[in-house]
Amino acid sequence: MIKIFSKLGPGLLFAAAAIGVSHLVQSTRAGADFGWGLIWALILVNIFKYPFFQYGPRYAMATGESLLDGYYKVGKIFLITYFILNLATMFTIQTAVTIVTAGLASSLFGLTDNMVIWSLIITAICYIILLFGKYQVLDKMIKVIILILAISTLFSTGVASINSNEIYSFEQIFPTGSGLVFLVAFMGWMPAPLDISIWHSIWALEKKKNQKVTIKESLFDFNVGYFATVILGICFVSLGALVMYNSGISFSNSGSVFANQLIELYTSNLGDSFYLIISICAFTTMLSTTITCLDASPRTMSRATQLLTNNNNKSYYFHWISALAIGTMLIFYFLLSEMGALVEVATILSFITAPFYAILNYKLIMSKNMPSSHKPSKPLRVLSVVGILFLSFFALGYILTRFI
Repeated sequence: MIKIFSKLGPGLLFAAAAIGVSHLVQSTRAGADFGWGLIWALILVNIFKYPFFQYGPRYAMATGESLLDGYYKVGKIFLITYFILNLATMFTIQTAVTIVTAGLASSLFGLTDNMVIWSLIITAICYIILLFGKYQVLDKMIKVIILILAISTLFSTGVASINSNEIYSFEQIFPTGSGLVFLVAFMGWMPAPLDISIWHSIWALEKKKNQKVTIKESLFDFNVGYFATVILGICFVSLGALVMYNSGISFSNSGSVFANQLIELYTSNLGDSFYLIISICAFTTMLSTTITCLDASPRTMSRATQLLTNNNNKSYYFHWISALAIGTMLIFYFLLSEMGALVEVATILSFITAPFYAILNYKLIMSKNMPSSHKPSKPLRVLSVVGILFLSFFALGYILTRFI
């Protein structure tokens, strides 16, 4: 059991990055606003995104290269497109996850309710940990955090189900108007944006540097992390539905107010004695998301820069992580407004670009660069094609509805 646990790593980092805004914020809000009516969306988007996320560790372990290296081999234009898309979204995404973490820190520690100060402190802590601790610290820290989160969330959902006197309704709905905008945002980051498959491929290679890992073990690690995000996503929707649906209470767009509401969601079921435990759990969960995002985007941009400039300068990581940290703080200073708006922008951008990453990952995994023995099975290939159609249909539908 210990040996199996030691093999886990990149899959749990994936889970830590995913179980952040999409779960703590979007899934809980989905339950609060629509009950269990959007479970269909949660399940479908997880099914159809599955192969494209799995192709990250599959490709990395089979070829010894990241997906970015593969993009470059398929065509330089694809890597350039990724570079531009990531540059356009990385600061918004980092800001979105950091502001939730700042709100939870303010609720837990008090001291000040100034989100800029808390964001500066959190960003600085993550920055120092990543520069000096690197991947090994992330790998060990995330395992503990995910275990604590899973136990507390499952327990809280169970208690909420027992305490609820409501008659459960699982009627599925398709929202319109402003509800459609939320649906797209909900699906955009559920369980995570597709570009995290690139992060996973890089993390898998980092793991391989320090420990011998087979393709089978890497895919098992991925499946553990992936299905954990699905189960916890359902739990967070259920918590929102059980505690807040039809209660007349809605989540605030203010970071600090939202944090208090989120903690109240747990303690109303577990009791006030659990306040500190739940506060720490929620904070460490979002801190793990913040730190994984702050690590991954600079890693990918660093590798992309190396490939595009044909220069393996290792200092690129330092340059990019510094740029991301500073850029995030500038957004906070000049654009500190509604948390919900920041989250919505990031998730919608992620959803609209999902077809691009889906097509690119599938094209790469089926290319001549991939050893035939490690190419996906026929059922997975069929699911990939259906997934591309599904993601493209919703992205196009959203664009037509919102902008035309």
